[in-house]
This record gives sequence, structure tokens and C-alpha cells, in this order.
Amino acid sequence: MSTAIFRTLCVISVFTAFSVAQQPTTPPPAPGSPEDPVKQGEKLAHDGKLDDALAIYRQVLDKSPDLYQAHLAAGAALDLKGNYAEAREHFTKAINLAPEDSKAQALRAMAFSYAFEGNASKASEFELKVFNTRLTKNDLVAAAETCNELARIYLESGDPDHADKWYRMGYETIGRKTDLSDADKNLWLFRWESAQARLAARRGQAEGARQHVAAAKVALDKANNPDQLKFYPYLTGYVAFYTGDYKTAIAELEKADQHDPMILALLGEAYEKTGDAAQANDYYRKVLEINTHNPTNAFARPLAKKKLER
Repeated sequence: MSTAIFRTLCVISVFTAFSVAQQPTTPPPAPGSPEDPVKQGEKLAHDGKLDDALAIYRQVLDKSPDLYQAHLAAGAALDLKGNYAEAREHFTKAINLAPEDSKAQALRAMAFSYAFEGNASKASEFELKVFNTRLTKNDLVAAAETCNELARIYLESGDPDHADKWYRMGYETIGRKTDLSDADKNLWLFRWESAQARLAARRGQAEGARQHVAAAKVALDKANNPDQLKFYPYLTGYVAFYTGDYKTAIAELEKADQHDPMILALLGEAYEKTGDAAQANDYYRKVLEINTHNPTNAFARPLAKKKLER
């Protein structure tokens, strides 16, 4: 992508208005504060008690209607229940009410809400705001992570062309950071090659996907980052699944992070492709036990619900 196009997209993002940069850390709420019951509700939501959590959030909002944390938490719980339109009413309020250092969190939550419906185009409007703000602040790492987050939303929504554009944008953005260590350069190269492998697999380009997997492994070894090793079997399993090698997909994905709903959903689909419906349904049920509000669950949870409702 040319520099001119890059700059144009940055300007466009002003007007078109979450492996994801960390949100600002905040101290735990004081006992008895309005934020305290929100944390209690979040624990209930994490445990799958979404209706109980929502009851708490609504009580809090009756007393403190401008508490953005309660709107964020309510929106997330409603998305997990599948009540997307109502969720976005709360996210809209959270975006308007959030202080500047929490605005990105609210914008990304709205983007994830649209991802739950597979609407990458609408999700991009909010991710672009985050990207533009981070770029303006010259936070190139966070800006590149936003690009990758949006790219993944596009990819899992079935739009590899837009995904490719945003993965490329992310890699070019991090390339502008002049003080990256060699280890970090290889980490970002691993992410780039992993993205290209998944894109090739989704496009049915099996040989190209395998070449990018091999390049990703070389970069991963050079990065010497043990925390990133868990992503490699996800990559190999993903590529195997989308190139039709379901037995290899199962073998690789079972070595990957079993707390990631996307991996569990892929395992379910792979077992389904091999004719093992019972095992597939076990994995789909495991997906529904995870109550996180992020891009991986935005695609895994609706899929698992649909599969189990057949």
C-alpha cells in the first residue's frame, strides 16, 4: 500500500467514524461505590448468569444512569444473550459517557457487537476511530494491533480481501516504529506470515498457505518468545481446517489454547466434518461456557448456538 493511500485512509477514518492493545488499568472500585456492584455483575456474567448480571446493571443504572462502566457491562451481557440491538444502545451511551482514556474500550466493544452479527463493515467504523486516535498519538504498536483486530473481524466475517488490506496496514504501521528490537521485529513478522497463511487458506490456496506457515515458524523461532508458542498450533490447525485436512486440524487444534472459543468452535466444525457429531456438539457446548466479549467469541458463540439448535 502506498504512503499516499495510507494517509488517505487515516483521514477517511476521521470522517467514517482487541492476542490487541491493553486497556488502561484502573484501581478496584471502593466498597459501596456505584462501580462496586458492576464488578459483582461482571463476575456473575463470567459464570454464565447473564440475567442475574443484567438485573444488577439495571439497578445500578436506575441510580446512576451516567455510569459508563454499567452501560459497557450491560452491553456485553446482552451481546452474549444475542440481544444485539439493545446491547448497542448501551454501547452508544458508554461511548458518549466514557472519559477519554476509556473511549477506545467503549468503541471496541461496539465493534465487537457488530462482529457478533458478522457485520464487519459497521464494526470497522468504530475500529477506525480507535486506529486514528492511536495513530495521532503516535502509538504505533497499539495502532498496528487495532489494524490486526479489524483484519481478523473481516477475515472471520468472510471478507479476506478487506482483511488482507488491514493486515498489511498493521504491518506497515509497525514498520514505521524505528526502535523495535530484533525480537519484536520477528514477532511482528510471525504475525504477518500467520495472517498471510490464514488468508491463503481461506482463499483455497493450500500451497501458499503452507509456505507462509513455514515462514511464520522461522520468525517465531527467531523471536524466542515462549508466550507466543501457543499460537502456532492454532495457525497450523486453522490452515489444515480451511484446506480440507480435518484430521490434521483436530490434531493441531487440540494442542492449542483450549480456553479460546474460536479454537473450540473450529474443533467442533472439524469433528463435524469427520462425521463425529457427538464430539462436535461437545465442543460447541464448551464454547457456550465461555462468556467473554471479544472478537473470538463474537464469531464462535453465534456459530455454536446455531449448530446446537439444529
